[in-house]
Parts: sequence; structure tokens; C-alpha cells
Amino acid sequence: MDASMESLLETYLFETNSLLDGLDELLINAEKIGDFSEDDVNEIFRSMHTIKGSSAMLEFNGLMEIAHHIEDLFFYIRENGIDSLDQTHKSELFNLMFKSTDKLRSEIEKVENNEPLETNIDSFVGEINGLLKKISGEGSDTDDSKDSGKAEAPAESAKAAIPVSVSDIPYFIHVYFEDGCGMENLRAFMIVNALQERELEFTYYPDDIDRNPDSAEKIIEDGFYIGFHTEEALENGATVVGNAQNIRSYEMMENQESPAPEEHEPEEKAAPAEKKAAPPAASAPAKNKSDAAPAKRKEAASHGAVKQDLISVNLSKLDALMALVGEIVITESMVTSSPDLQGLNLDNFNKSARQLRKLTDDLQDISMSLRMVSVSGVFQKMNRIVRDMKQNLNRDVRLTIIGENTEVDKTIVDGIGDPLMHIVRNAIDHGIEENVEDRIAAGKDPQGEVILSATHTGSEVIISVSDDGRGMDTDAILAKAARNGILTKPESDYSQKEILMLLMTPGFSTNTEVTEYSGRGVGLDVVKKNVEAIGGVVSITSELGKGSCTTLKIPLTLAIADGMEISVGKSIFTVPISNIRQSFKSTESEIILDPAGHEMIRCMDAFYPIVRAHELYNIPDACTKIDDGILMWVEASDKSYCLFVDKLIGEHQVVVKPLPPYLQQFHIKDSGISGCTILGDGNISIILDIAHVYEAARGIF
Repeated sequence: MDASMESLLETYLFETNSLLDGLDELLINAEKIGDFSEDDVNEIFRSMHTIKGSSAMLEFNGLMEIAHHIEDLFFYIRENGIDSLDQTHKSELFNLMFKSTDKLRSEIEKVENNEPLETNIDSFVGEINGLLKKISGEGSDTDDSKDSGKAEAPAESAKAAIPVSVSDIPYFIHVYFEDGCGMENLRAFMIVNALQERELEFTYYPDDIDRNPDSAEKIIEDGFYIGFHTEEALENGATVVGNAQNIRSYEMMENQESPAPEEHEPEEKAAPAEKKAAPPAASAPAKNKSDAAPAKRKEAASHGAVKQDLISVNLSKLDALMALVGEIVITESMVTSSPDLQGLNLDNFNKSARQLRKLTDDLQDISMSLRMVSVSGVFQKMNRIVRDMKQNLNRDVRLTIIGENTEVDKTIVDGIGDPLMHIVRNAIDHGIEENVEDRIAAGKDPQGEVILSATHTGSEVIISVSDDGRGMDTDAILAKAARNGILTKPESDYSQKEILMLLMTPGFSTNTEVTEYSGRGVGLDVVKKNVEAIGGVVSITSELGKGSCTTLKIPLTLAIADGMEISVGKSIFTVPISNIRQSFKSTESEIILDPAGHEMIRCMDAFYPIVRAHELYNIPDACTKIDDGILMWVEASDKSYCLFVDKLIGEHQVVVKPLPPYLQQFHIKDSGISGCTILGDGNISIILDIAHVYEAARGIF
């Protein structure tokens, strides 16, 4: 696949996925109301028209056929009004549209994964046509119209079927695309879609750009013509063309030989066949234009095409930019911290260094902000999960979304989709009571509620999924864990928090019945693994009879982190600030031993185990006496303990560098090492993974 085609495919996938996400949200909101608005019908019609055309361009025939028949369905609804459908038909229409978006999305996923598309879609198309026949009550007429080339085609399509005739069109725009941009017919079709969204009256030539790939050659040779019947429409059309990409030039023309605009009736252009100009007529504009002395010519250059406010950028380019900014930050630190400058009085250099630091900080902030996207896309998808489970499990439940505009790194947004889906499913399947009578008896609202919220707290985002259901029975959880043999200490020693964290043990499930949504032993352990893979932690709270809450603490970005530099012997380590609860000095007399002989210390009215960093990593020349070093109370997920180190060096913002792939064979992450960073003096500092440090230390006890 050449670069041009690959770029078009990326654009197609991005736009189609965006349209499908928008359709899902539209359908969810419409179903809550129980009806489609006129705007909803028009939006669905336009979306399917766009998907149909762009899929046809890239020869994804299955996708094109599905979108084409849904477009037919909504054309009928648009022409006859949504009120022409009874409630039963509307319910069937909602179910069909959800099924259709699922079908389209599954086909798009095949395109993304370079898998063959489904070729036999007759049964699905038949289902769409069946509903159209049912709501129209004129099955034979509908079929005839399709066989005759869509006699009752959408209004836009009816206009598009007429090639531009210069003798009939008073105003037109002549467009030339950049040389070698490729797929000129698709680019022309995107302009047509933009004009249709503005609901302008226009015609265009070539008129078969949405179904004939060879029309690209005509556009390369003769250009692309768009005809308008009013000067106002011409001006609006010029704005759209000016905003389009890959436009080399365009001309706005007035044809003095055409009938006066006020004498022209738009209906006539779709009526007599003899009015249609033959395709060669499209080359006539330049000739006619040269004969018309008083004609207006407006060059694109004089129009000053308006630049677009938004552009889409490949994520790999943002990754490369972030890596480059990280290198700049490191290099700047190495220059200003150079040992060669120690002891020198360099006022001008120090002033310039401070200015450089400010500029690199600003550059770092901007490059990070480019990768930040809101979690609304992920949150809105949960509406669909709740909708499907309400129907399949027959439970009355609503989803409340809070803080959907909270922004996090794009990589992290992509990583939290599956965990959130699983947690929301758990909240409905396990949490919300099956019988409304049970909720009423407990003094609750008959309709269950699941709250999905996101909030910023400094360097991380907290996402929580809470429900007002039955809550979790810790006794049942502990009993199940004992039967499965996964307890590591006596049952009486487990706190409520530790019992709830047992739910994240691989293979643990309290469901005795296997359903579509749960009971297969693949549960919160997968959620925990996926969240920890993006540097987050998971915690669970619950109160029997009142509900449960699962909380995800997610870092804003994986590229740059606030860390505390510590020393152990001659080695330098970095501990993420988000994991540190407190740092304090202690004495040997405050240390106690548990029954197994492990060191513990009292902190905030609780006892925590002590992990000595020098023992874990076999570091010589380190402090061995508690009195000489310092204790850091750290916490990650369900792990909370005190890390003994020599001293704290200071807090710094560090650029996180992943470990080389060849180190993975040594399972270095299991030793509590998550990555590294380069210090200002050029040395490497190991970044500790607090959760795995405890696991590694427990393994050597």
C-alpha cells in the first residue's frame, strides 16, 4: 500500500469510527427519550451517506451496502416524518440501529486488523429492508424504486445525479486539487459532504464520484465543478472549498449566458431528461467564460482560504515529539549541572540557564497537552454497555456520568476502556439487585444507579465506578478464598480491605452461575493487571446492603513523572511521588518483629512491614542501622509498607525511559524496577515500582 493510500485509509478509519461513536451516543440519548427528533433523523441519514460514499471509494462493498440500505430507511423516515411510525416500529428501529452500528464497527475492526471483510450480508440487509417494508406498508413499491436506480433517492442524491451544465447554472466553482495528492474523487466527495451539511442547493460534475473510481482521472484532467443557483450559495460554497485540504486552486465564476437566477426553479433540474448536459459539457466553462466579457472571476489566492482550527495527527508523531522533548530536558539538565561549571561565578550563564529552563518547561507542558484527550469517549461507550445489560438482564438501572471532560494521556485513555467496561458490568450484574421488590424493601429507589466519575488530583486522575446495590458480603468472599486455597494467613487476620482485594486474585469469582457477563473466573484480576500496566492502582470499598465502589488511580501521563530521588549506598533510585505517604526518622527501639520474624513499625496507629532496599538489591556500603537512615511510608494498590533507604536527595520531574526489550527475559520488572531516568550529571537512576518491590521483598523473606 503506497503512502497516499495509507493516509486515506487512516482518514477513513478515523472519520468512520468518529461517526459510529457519535451515532452510539445519539441512539442512547434518543432511546432514553423514546423517540427520534428531526435532527436525529437527519444526522443518522448524513452519517450513513458519508460512510456509504467513503466505503465505496475504498471498495469496502459490505460496509457500503449496509450504510446504503440504512440511508434508504432513514430517507423514507425523513420524507414521511418520524411520527408516521408507531411505538412498536420505533422500538424495532432502535434495536436495528444498535445492531447496525455493532455490525459496522465489527467490519471496521476487520479493516484495522487487515482481515477479510464479510461478503455475505444478504440476511442483514434483508433485515433492514424488512423493517422498511413494514413501516412503509409498500414493500413492492420500495423494491421497485431500488431496482430502478432509487427513483426516490435522497434529495442530495437527486441533485448529485445531474451533471453540471454551464448553460443552466448561473454560478459555479472550478476546483483543482494538488498534483499527486491521489484519490481525487474521494477528496471531491468530502467537499460534497461538507456542502450537504450546510444544506446548500448545488450540483456537481463529475456526478459519479461516489461510485466510479475512474472519475478521479476526469478531475485530474478537467478539474471538479460545483454549480450554484444563487450568489449567496456560491459564497458559502467558496468558504467550504477554501477550508478543504489538498486544494491547489479554485475559481468562482458567473455564467452570463445562463438564465437569470430568479427565473430558475430548482425543481426543473430534476425533471426533463433533455435538460441534463452530457459529460463533455463540463469542459465548457472555461470556453464560455472567455466569451463572457463582464463575467466575474475570483481567484482562490484573492479569497484567502480560511485555515482549519483542528487537525488530526498520527499518534506515533506525538510519541516522537515527546521523546525528543524528553531528550531536550535531559540535555538541558546535563549542561546546567555540568561539573566543569562548579565553583565558577557565571551570572550571565546562570541567567540564560534559568531562561532555558523556563522555555524547556513550557515546551514540555505543550507537548504533553497535545497528547491529552478527555475521557468522554470512553465514558460514553459505557452507556451502550448499560443499555444492553438492562435489556438482557431485565434490570432497571441508569448510568450517571460525572467529570467526562477530564483529560488524560491518549495512551492511558486507550488502556482504561476494557477495565472500565468490566467494572461497569460487574456493578450491574453483581451489584444491582435482581428484584425491584428487594430494593423497595431496603428503602431504595426502585431504579438502580451506577455512577461513573472522573476527577483530577494533582498528577493523577481518579476514576470511580459506584453502585447503590446490595454491596459485597466479605464473609462469603473470605469463605470462597479459603475453599480455593488462596489465603496466605489465618482468616481472622484479614481486614475488610484485604478481603475485598482478594477479588483481584486470578481465577477468583463469587458467581456460581455462568452468564454472558460473569462467572467464568476471569474477573478483576484482569482489570488490576491492565490498570497496573499503565501505572495505575485499583482499590475496592463496599458496605453490605448499600453498594460498592471501585476506584482507579491513573497517572496523567506515562512519559513524565514527579519523583523523589533517594540514595542507597552509592546507588540512586527514584520513587514516584504519588506512591509516597510520609517520610520519617525512627530508632531501633521502635522496631518490632511479627511471629515470622519480619520487621514492622507503628505508623498512624497501624503496623507496617519494613523493606530494606539494600538487602533487596544487595547494595554494599549502605546504611544498615535504622537510626542512620530514613523510612518512607509508601503505598500502591493494596500494598502499604515502609521502605528503608539511606537518605532523600530531593524531588524532581523525571523523564521516564522504558527498559531495553532484551532485559525482559530476566523478568526485571518482578524485582520492582519499572524503568529508568537520566539525571542531570548523566548518571542513570532506577525508577522503582512500589507494588512489585514489596512482592520481590516478600519472595526473599
